[in-house]
Amino acid sequence: MTESPSVLMMIGAFLLVLGPLVVLHELGHYLVGRAFKVKADVFSVGFGRELAGWTDKRGTRWRLAAWPLGGYVQFAGDMNATSVPNPDAAQATPEEKRGMFQYAALWQRALIMLAGPLMNLLVAVGIFAAFNMAYGVPTAAPVIGEFSKGSVAQAAGFKAGDRIVAIDGAPVESFMDIAERVALYPGRTVTVAAERGGVSFTQPVKLATDVQVDRFGNEIRRGLLGIRPAAMEFQDVGPFKAVATGFDQSMGIIRTMAAGLVQIVTGERPLDELGGPIKIAKYSGEQFSLGWLSFVSFAALISINLAFINLLPIPTLDGGHLAMYAAEAVRRKPLGARSQEWAFRTGLAFMLALMLFVTLNDIASLSIFGG
Repeated sequence: MTESPSVLMMIGAFLLVLGPLVVLHELGHYLVGRAFKVKADVFSVGFGRELAGWTDKRGTRWRLAAWPLGGYVQFAGDMNATSVPNPDAAQATPEEKRGMFQYAALWQRALIMLAGPLMNLLVAVGIFAAFNMAYGVPTAAPVIGEFSKGSVAQAAGFKAGDRIVAIDGAPVESFMDIAERVALYPGRTVTVAAERGGVSFTQPVKLATDVQVDRFGNEIRRGLLGIRPAAMEFQDVGPFKAVATGFDQSMGIIRTMAAGLVQIVTGERPLDELGGPIKIAKYSGEQFSLGWLSFVSFAALISINLAFINLLPIPTLDGGHLAMYAAEAVRRKPLGARSQEWAFRTGLAFMLALMLFVTLNDIASLSIFGG
C-alpha cells in the first residue's frame, strides 16, 4: 500500500524548497552585480503580477509576484527579465551607462551570470558538508566483499577479494564510485577492470536491471553489478575535508545529471523521466513527510538541479548568456542587437515548450490518469 502526503503538504513543501533556492540564486546575481556597481532595477521572487514589494534607497524594487515558479534580477539597461539589452540604453548619459549591465566589462557580466548557479552549488556543498561533519564520510575500498543473490559480477567470474580499478575506462577509487559508474546504465554491457593477487584483468559484464518501489509508489530503475564491500565505515572529518567531500559529492551528482540528460536526448532513457513543477511538488511533499534530514537532502539535490539547468547553453538561461559572452570574446565585439533578440526569442519559445511538455508529463504520471 502506497502512502501519499496531502496536496497542501506538497504545495507547502514545494514552496519551502523552491522559494529559498530561487532567492539565493538571484541573490548571487544581485550581490556580484552590486560589487561591480551595476544597478538592479528589480529583484523579483516569482513572475507576473506583483503581490507585495518595496523600493530600497538604491532604487531597486524588491517584489513578490503571483507565480512562484522562479524569479529574476533585472539590471539597469535590461529590456526585460531575461537580461535582453535595451537598445534605448545607447541614448543614456555616460554617468547612467556606468551603472548599466550591458556596459559592464565582459568578465564582469560573465561573473554576474555565473554567480546564480554558483550560489546554488555552494548551497548544496554546504548541506553535504554539514552532513559530513555531523555523521562522517562513508568510506569503503573498491574491494568485493560479497555478492548479492543472482549477481551478474559473480556470474562473469569475479571473486570476493577482487579490487575494482575501473569501469569503462573511468577510474574507481572507492566503492561509492562504482554506483556512479553503473546506476544509470541498467542492461548495458560494461568493461570492468580489476586486480586479483597483483594480476590485472578486464571482463565484460552485462549490468542487471534493479527495479525498486518506494513507500510512495515511485519506481527507481538502476544498473547493478551485484557486489557489496567488505566493510563500510563512517570517517570523522574536519570542516575543510567536509567541504572538499561535499564538493566532490555535488560534482558526482552533476556528472550523473549530465549523463542522464545525454541518455534522454539520445533516446536511451524515456522522455517521461523528465519532471516539471508538479513532479517536484510531489517529491517535495514526500521527502518532507519523511523528516527534515530527507527534506534537506532533497533541497540540496534541487539546488544542484537549478545550477545545472541554468548553466545549459540556452538563451534566456544563465548558460545562454555565458555562451554569447564567449562568442563576444572570440569576435571581440557583442552579437548584433537583432541576433541577440532572435536568440532570446528562440530560447524563450524552447523553454516555454519544454515547460508545457514536462507539465503534461507530470499530469499524465498522476495516479488519477493511471500513472
